[in-house]
Amino acid sequence: MHSMFRSPRALWARFIKQIAQFSAGGSWTDLVPSQTRKNLRWFWFDGLFSSASESIIVTYQSLFILALGATDAQIGLLSSISSLVAVLMLLPGALLTERLGKRKEIALVSGGIIGRAMIFLIILIPIFLSGPAAVYAAITLTVSRDAMNNLGMPAWISLTADLVPLSWRGRYFGSRNFIMGIAGMIVTLVIGELLTRSGQLQSYQFAYTLALGLGIISTISFSRIKEPTPTHAVEQSSPFSFRAIPSYFIANPVFLAYCVTSAIWNFSLNISGPFFTVYQVKVLGATAIMVGILSITSQVSSLLAQRPFGNMADRWGPRKLVVITGYLIPFLPFVWIFIQEAWQGIPVNLLGGALWAGYSLASFNYLLTLIPEDQRARYSALYQIVVAISLSAGAAIGSVIVTKWGYHAVFLLSGIGRMLGAILFARFVHPSEVKSVANGTS
Repeated sequence: MHSMFRSPRALWARFIKQIAQFSAGGSWTDLVPSQTRKNLRWFWFDGLFSSASESIIVTYQSLFILALGATDAQIGLLSSISSLVAVLMLLPGALLTERLGKRKEIALVSGGIIGRAMIFLIILIPIFLSGPAAVYAAITLTVSRDAMNNLGMPAWISLTADLVPLSWRGRYFGSRNFIMGIAGMIVTLVIGELLTRSGQLQSYQFAYTLALGLGIISTISFSRIKEPTPTHAVEQSSPFSFRAIPSYFIANPVFLAYCVTSAIWNFSLNISGPFFTVYQVKVLGATAIMVGILSITSQVSSLLAQRPFGNMADRWGPRKLVVITGYLIPFLPFVWIFIQEAWQGIPVNLLGGALWAGYSLASFNYLLTLIPEDQRARYSALYQIVVAISLSAGAAIGSVIVTKWGYHAVFLLSGIGRMLGAILFARFVHPSEVKSVANGTS
């Protein structure tokens, strides 16, 4: 009898332990110090609620602004300006990080507090404004939110590198991305159904209110992290200067090659990126729920691919995974040229979600191996600036092309450009040179 009473308790204890391990990234976290494990758990919860919040905004942002009366050109303008503003914010973010050293506080205040305050103001737009004024107010506040997120990006990347042990990054981010995918999938489906049934501006306001609430929980989770001591102190003998920027690239040829190929990749990506949702709605006749379903199919396959790709990244190294997925992703926009109805995009997004899961996880981990450990903030800022400029240029060019030649033209050019970026990456970014770069030597 005694064992019978103990058995459910033992099962419950085992269940709780498994949940605790899963929310920290896996059973391997039993091997790390207690505070590291707690940090990983709070970072995991931050990702969960942040993903739920961002999934609503990213998936339905274009539809919200379209509902306010925006044109295709204005949607492209939004993407282009957001990327340009990111360029202006990343270097100040790196300077703040290096001079203040308060990486957690910088990331928390910029994106977690001020950035999410912009969401609250966006919710109020239909109450006070209408017509073109409402559209430009939404664009301005969206750009401001992106600016605050990018101000904290260098601090976030530097902090992340010290939060997650190097040898377990693939598995940890596989687990974290897995739960982020689950959260994003659920809210995307629920909000898509709501918007399809109503379609009124009040529904978009409710969706953004839910995104704001989830984002606040994410901010609270992130605030519970205890910032670890940097593995390498910020280098004080060589303070950042704008005139020294070329020297950072010259001294690190692999980092330079990575930035150049990433610029080509992201430029090509954003030629078509801002217009997929608009194309689905205006040309293929997709409803809000169908837009949500298409997004969810990507999230489902991404979800299933996270753990396998995380293990592959740890076993093979992230570069190899970037090369493999980078050769396959360029074919995705070509397929959209032949799609006649929105539902036909489901298998494309299933494949795309899996490939992007592997590419995103591996490319981020690879970046962390390329940049000098004592200068992560400045190098991550430089990389993000390259990406932001290329994204902005891509969106601007895409806006012109889609206006003159239509959606199929941007899909075709995007695929060709992505393939060029992937080929150049495989050819010029060599793993044999990574060790010297990571150590900050030429």
